[in-house]
Amino acid sequence: MLGLVSFSQNSTVVTTAGDVGLTLSNVGFLGNSFRGNFQLENEPSCEYPRNSGVEHLFEGGLWVGATLRGSQAVSTAAYDNARGYSTGGGGYEMTSEVGAGFKERSSLINSKVFDPLAISHQDFICDFTDKYVVVPGTNIKITDHDQPLGIEVHLEAYNWNFSFSNFFVIMDYTIKNTGSESLSDVYVGMFANAVIRNVNVTPAGSGGTAFYDKGGNGYNDSLYMGYCYDANGDLGFTESYFGHKFLGAEDKNGFHLPTLDSAFKAHYNCWQWNNTSEPILFSPTTDKQKYNKMTTGLNWSPAWTAAYDSNNVHSGRYYSEILNTPGNRSDLVSVGPFVSLEPGEEIKIAFAIVCGKKKEDGNPNLANNAFQQTNIINNALWAQTAYCGEDVNCNGVLDPGEDKNGNGVIDRYILPSPPDIPVTKYIPGKNELTIYWTSNSENSVDPISQKKDFAGYSLYISRLGFDTDKKINLDSAWQNVATYDIKGDGFFYETGLDSLRLEEPVQFEGDTNLYTYKYTIKNLVNGWQYVAALTAFDTGDEEANLGSLESSRNSNSTRAFMGTPANEDPKENKPFAYPNPYYLDAAWEGVSQRQTSKRIQFANLPQTCTIYIFNVAGDLIATLDHNSNYSGDIGWYQQFSDTETTTFSGGEHSWDLISSEGQIISRGLYLFTVKDKKNNKLYKGQFTIIK
Repeated sequence: MLGLVSFSQNSTVVTTAGDVGLTLSNVGFLGNSFRGNFQLENEPSCEYPRNSGVEHLFEGGLWVGATLRGSQAVSTAAYDNARGYSTGGGGYEMTSEVGAGFKERSSLINSKVFDPLAISHQDFICDFTDKYVVVPGTNIKITDHDQPLGIEVHLEAYNWNFSFSNFFVIMDYTIKNTGSESLSDVYVGMFANAVIRNVNVTPAGSGGTAFYDKGGNGYNDSLYMGYCYDANGDLGFTESYFGHKFLGAEDKNGFHLPTLDSAFKAHYNCWQWNNTSEPILFSPTTDKQKYNKMTTGLNWSPAWTAAYDSNNVHSGRYYSEILNTPGNRSDLVSVGPFVSLEPGEEIKIAFAIVCGKKKEDGNPNLANNAFQQTNIINNALWAQTAYCGEDVNCNGVLDPGEDKNGNGVIDRYILPSPPDIPVTKYIPGKNELTIYWTSNSENSVDPISQKKDFAGYSLYISRLGFDTDKKINLDSAWQNVATYDIKGDGFFYETGLDSLRLEEPVQFEGDTNLYTYKYTIKNLVNGWQYVAALTAFDTGDEEANLGSLESSRNSNSTRAFMGTPANEDPKENKPFAYPNPYYLDAAWEGVSQRQTSKRIQFANLPQTCTIYIFNVAGDLIATLDHNSNYSGDIGWYQQFSDTETTTFSGGEHSWDLISSEGQIISRGLYLFTVKDKKNNKLYKGQFTIIK
């Protein structure tokens, strides 16, 4: 299939199109339990916003329960386990076939995995099953998995970069009975052990259980969404909500939502993590207990909230009040029953992982009131809008006026769309950033209105030092530099685009694009990180009651480091190091306890060269190889930047103050020599480290 990229067996991938960095596994679990690639590759578990350090999930995954041969059976992709997933571990009962993996595709034309069949800006596709009691390709028996349901699950995960949809990831599951026996009273759920902490402030797992027991939980019954927030952890640094919500389902009996069928219900359960002694909030360990959790929600109990207790039969605190206190809990949103799932039949069901920042009202997080929940609620509604697609009222029927493309069927995952992202080239220079872009956005057609509605462009750059805050929030750091729009269309500012337009389009080496426009942002500080973005916006759609939509800033951004260009005359413009002297915990390094997050810059470097660093005794401390395509290779960029989107000026290189032997260097005077690889000429300098 066009645009598909395969990954290896038992692999994980991370969503990157939107602002939620969620780890997905091809054996069905979500998150990475702050282990594995979280530690080795700095990959997030469920980080929002991406690159902020604010994590939201230890682990989660799909649960499927049914009656099989007269007894209750439940198969789970994730469960309470202090170490997270392990091959054959109890509660991790989904496996993939040997050689199976993820496939990636994108609806973005300029993506390397573009596929016209893609649903979102980044689709991840995989298949897993519960039918094996021994992990395929091994002799490892799956613990306590003695009664498989005989199901195969096809997962398609969707995420978008639009500013109104970059805060959720949708999990679209197709569950097929591939066994030979009937399944009855089927329930499907999403399990989550949410942990909302800022790992830049408090490293993951530090303090043992104290790291995990700070979350408050709740349930929004109109959205079918369980949620968690930081009740008493990194206060001031995490103000964020995590939600997992049911979107809708279809089977042989039609479309299912609780509002359409009184027999079809959404259940919410929550329990003390790995605690089997609690009388109500206990962690289920047997299939029968798990099935009971899936089919009997706390949200249906008179003890859930005072509003449910009209006869005053409950005494003491309500469950919703207990959960709205700090604790380490897992929770489950489940729906059903699907009356039966016969061999060969399927259930299609979708859930969303939704994140949102607390809307600040001056009250502590524990207030957890409707105003504080404004963003997570709005974000969840957008996830529902995305799922419903053409089925605007989400009744499972193609009503008059809903069939936008005239194909006679409901097309889900249809969102209003801003203009296409402009094809953009960012070129950092000395104290300035030059931006070139093409006119591709101007031909965009909105999928809802079917009109070309391009209106203009906006340029943004982050404020200086945004990445040094303890609480890194790029959304609040953006500054609008300039906005230009079409003249004469009756919308917005009527500035016109002529002042941006080049006399002749330009091309760059190795790049076939024709760049039509140019803008330069001046008076920037060398060596510091700026995030720059160019967006395109449309006129809006008055008939659909939609305001102007703007393409994603984050998805067309670069981490730009202004500095000296590749030096053609090092004899005249000698290489140097800065800041000089270097002080420990220099302002531009940000908040971190890691030694690998230190950084000093070498500047005025030739296009290709080697940097040799010596102590005053003449001992070689470190050797750095530089070329003008340098994109950041030390720990600082992994923690505070994004090496896939960094752009440098060509004549600068960073060092983390760690020797080639892995030793932290001491204070004092250091010497360096730059050897130009083009002519072998040497250029010398020095710098001082003060700690």
